[in-house]
Amino acid sequence: MSSERQLAGRIVVPGEPLPEEVEASPPYVIDYKGVKRATVVGLLREKGDGGGRAFVKLKEIYVPQPGDVVIGLIQSVGIMNWFVDINSPYVAVLSVQDFLGRPFNPAVDDMQSLLKVGDYVKAKVVAFDKTRSPLLTVQGEGLGRIVRGKIVEISPAKVPRVIGRKMSMLKTLEEKTECKIFVARNGRIHLECPNEDLEAIAVMAIKIIDEEAYTSGLTKRIIKFIEEERRIREV
Repeated sequence: MSSERQLAGRIVVPGEPLPEEVEASPPYVIDYKGVKRATVVGLLREKGDGGGRAFVKLKEIYVPQPGDVVIGLIQSVGIMNWFVDINSPYVAVLSVQDFLGRPFNPAVDDMQSLLKVGDYVKAKVVAFDKTRSPLLTVQGEGLGRIVRGKIVEISPAKVPRVIGRKMSMLKTLEEKTECKIFVARNGRIHLECPNEDLEAIAVMAIKIIDEEAYTSGLTKRIIKFIEEERRIREV
């Protein structure tokens, strides 16, 4: 690994003890016989503000939480609802009544014309307690069927890095690519860009962040990459 791509911390494997001062919550860190131990592969690194060390998980399965805004992919169509892939082991449900915001009338309403398999929706998780499928709603500002733009998928564990501290990385991506970018909690990202070249550059930049999320000097490399690609493509 070159010096500019050094990991910004030390790799920790499952079962490895962690320093007592590390702040982390179950299930990724547990207290076993008085010792904090990692349950997933992670990175032990110094906090940027000099406030000790932190454990950052490198892998994560998205588990829905009420209030999360997610980007879902319509997987199948039921009688009165759609089954939605939310990049999770749990398949979510969106009712046709919620989508319409009124009672469903099968005599005049055609579910296939409203949402079909392969469509993306931006939705909020209303309820989930692991005894039933996550329930979604599209009633809210900015929610509903995604009709334009590009969807990019990353590991849910890398979502905080794409956003950055105080939204620094997200702002950098938007400013440098001129794209409008929405990062959903479940690891899907919606891009709306002025043209195909800027969209392609934004997608590649996001993939670099996904692959190199916890290496040092990443923000500078992303800026350099975008500027060079724009110069080459003359956009």
